[in-house]
Amino acid sequence: MFHDLYDYLYHQNTTGGIPLKGTGILVGLFLLLVHAWAWLKRRESQAFLQSFPRNYFWGVVLLSVGFGWGMMALSYMDMGEFFFLRSYMLTIVPIAFVLVLLYVREFLAVRALGCLMLLVAGIVLEAAYLQPQTSRLLLPVLAYVWIIAGMFFVGMPYTMRDAVTWVIAKPIRWTASVLAGLVYGALVLLVAVVDW
Repeated sequence: MFHDLYDYLYHQNTTGGIPLKGTGILVGLFLLLVHAWAWLKRRESQAFLQSFPRNYFWGVVLLSVGFGWGMMALSYMDMGEFFFLRSYMLTIVPIAFVLVLLYVREFLAVRALGCLMLLVAGIVLEAAYLQPQTSRLLLPVLAYVWIIAGMFFVGMPYTMRDAVTWVIAKPIRWTASVLAGLVYGALVLLVAVVDW
């Protein structure tokens, strides 16, 4: 079952994988829903974002999802000449997961979110890879933003706290950020439905 899921997400089957259209619709709806919530529930969304970096519960949830996803990828990915390391890594990663939960409580939610952003970006890039439409570039651009942000969140998690503080400090920044997300989400959704 997980092997089929891996093949579908990462386009390992000769019949293809997750389609560009479906990926675009999901990404567009996700962006629209998240930014619409931030627009309609300003205080609640700001309070959530301010508390999120040090929220251990969300850290455990997101890291557990990332762990499961990572183990699936590690189990089935082509490791080339490093294939002999797979069994060692399948042993080390669960131990590291438990140790991180126990000893890396500081900014765990941000680090886990960064891991998930990197994993999701991989699927988005796979869906857009070698597609003929020029408009497909809407997805890789977003994926690379997620990759860069994800690396910062994993390595320097306080950057999310600082970014949230900066955006919330002035209403115009918050409004511009939310509107940018809404516009980009609407554009991705529209292009996915019409062109892809």
